[in-house]
Amino acid sequence: MNSRVAGRLTKHAVLLAASAVALFPIYVMVSAAFKTPTGFLDSPFSPPFHASLHGFRTALNDQFPRWFANSVMLTSASVAATLAIASLAAWGFSRWSFRGRDALLSLLVSLMVVPPVVLLVPLYVFGADIQWTGTFRLVILIYVGLMLPFSVFMLTSFFRTIPRSLIEAATIDGASSWAVFRRIVLPLSAAPLVTLGVVNLLWVWNELLIALVFLNSDDSKKTLMVGITTFQSRYNLDVPAIMSGLTLATLPVVTLYVFGQRFFVRGLVSGALKGE
Repeated sequence: MNSRVAGRLTKHAVLLAASAVALFPIYVMVSAAFKTPTGFLDSPFSPPFHASLHGFRTALNDQFPRWFANSVMLTSASVAATLAIASLAAWGFSRWSFRGRDALLSLLVSLMVVPPVVLLVPLYVFGADIQWTGTFRLVILIYVGLMLPFSVFMLTSFFRTIPRSLIEAATIDGASSWAVFRRIVLPLSAAPLVTLGVVNLLWVWNELLIALVFLNSDDSKKTLMVGITTFQSRYNLDVPAIMSGLTLATLPVVTLYVFGQRFFVRGLVSGALKGE
């Protein structure tokens, strides 16, 4: 009994330590947002005993709403296009038999290991050739291309767990492949689609490198993350303003996760079910 209690206490201690490590950056971000630059430099890890809104006033400048709207537009368009294309491709990979299907899927999955940084120069040359440099269209196209390999892989794995008897019954009743996909597969895939949407949304919302390279020439086209970097310069570093901007940028994502948590958890475990 004592060994069981000791093991349980050890597990809780490990979980508490892991939670503290994960929450510490959030504490630093939020506490620094309510400090002045001098107060942060004097005591970066202490609670904000004398709270100040200096950081939020600096972050909420006249460009902040524009940056926020750009991030919302880019994220919404990229995630929606990715889910639409990935779901159609995954349905084909999971239900249609054609020569080279497995090899093509393996090649697509292998693209997940390619870091985006090595693609910057080719993508920039490609954007210059089609005269899309500095446009939202090019950035959305890049985001969709980078998110598709994982999205197709995840949805293909789930679609293969859908009982084949459901598909056969609908086909016998005269439903076309498109009707089966739209009326049976998509309603059953709500949880994984929401999960995939949240994962992709988090990546696009927090993405900095591509937006910084392709949208940095025009202040009106900067995303929220790129705009927040302007609070830092060679001769000036306003940490509270940066942390305030990051805190404001985190709120929409946290809110979305809170309301979609039930679907997110269901989507994570949906692949554990075996199809017939």
